[in-house]
Amino acid sequence: MMELSQKLTALQRLGAYMSGQGTEEERETLQEVKQRAYVQNGWFTPEFIDLAIRNICQYYLDKAQLEQWLDKYPGFGQPARQKKVGIVAAGNIPLVGFHDWLTGFLSGHEVRIKLSSKDNVLLPHLLNKLQEWYPGAAAYTSVQDMLKDCDAYIATGSNNSARYFNYYFAKYPHIIRRNRTSVAILQGNETREELEALADDVMLYFGLGCRNVTKVYVPEGYTFGPLLEAFTKYAYMADHNKYKNNFDYNLALFLLNTTPCLTNDSILLQENESIFSPISVLHYGYYSNREELEAQLRENEDLQCLVAKDAIPFGQAQKPSLNDYADGVDTAAFLRSL
Repeated sequence: MMELSQKLTALQRLGAYMSGQGTEEERETLQEVKQRAYVQNGWFTPEFIDLAIRNICQYYLDKAQLEQWLDKYPGFGQPARQKKVGIVAAGNIPLVGFHDWLTGFLSGHEVRIKLSSKDNVLLPHLLNKLQEWYPGAAAYTSVQDMLKDCDAYIATGSNNSARYFNYYFAKYPHIIRRNRTSVAILQGNETREELEALADDVMLYFGLGCRNVTKVYVPEGYTFGPLLEAFTKYAYMADHNKYKNNFDYNLALFLLNTTPCLTNDSILLQENESIFSPISVLHYGYYSNREELEAQLRENEDLQCLVAKDAIPFGQAQKPSLNDYADGVDTAAFLRSL
């Protein structure tokens, strides 16, 4: 069995490995694994895999931040009885299930994780390295194709799969997550730097994450020129075949349906009531009263993040901390309660 302090030490070594501080052989091995992940899933470009790893190392595996986070949960990591926790991970962005695994690993429970076929290369490799260095870690995590006989479940998926999860896991303690997305509110006086940071919130990971901004609210009379200009920093995405296919498809739909839209040839802006938008499309809507808008958004269960000057800062949506729980449900508190 591993003490919590030993697990923290193991995580520091894992973070060093992920950030390229290992031996030359280890760095080469990690590069090969990242390339395999990209070959398997074309959305997982080397750029975005590296970004996901950097954010994990900086925001999840920093020792001081981990210790500060754990201080919020007295007794965490020392359950009276070890339970089997099944985790159904998503696969929309690289290593998206890392936070759930990390929380489960530190909780002291046995984690059984079922990975998405879209993201089943990176995490197994990291778990194997951890167990290679610390054989005792194997008692806390296993990757499984099917989750059976667990005492509790954490499952992330679409709205459709969430209905099935709720049915199958109803009699067990559970956290069920479904589709969510994020929005931004602009005042109309944003600087070029702020708009380029907003472009990060929209375009990173091709917009596939629940923390990606898929709709912006702008004041009446807003001029979109500066916004479209700021988004040209991601003009290179038009060279990515999967993204370009989505862009061409959505542009064709708009043209066929004579739907008004704005574009800079790499993203499409469409006025639409929905806060969800397809890949390569950013929805927008107008507002006249900021307080009324925020009140409406707070009641929207589909909202993950609100990006604005006085909320989550522009450019920070894809940099969640240990305290930023998906769907706002405290995973650590849930695991401690088992």
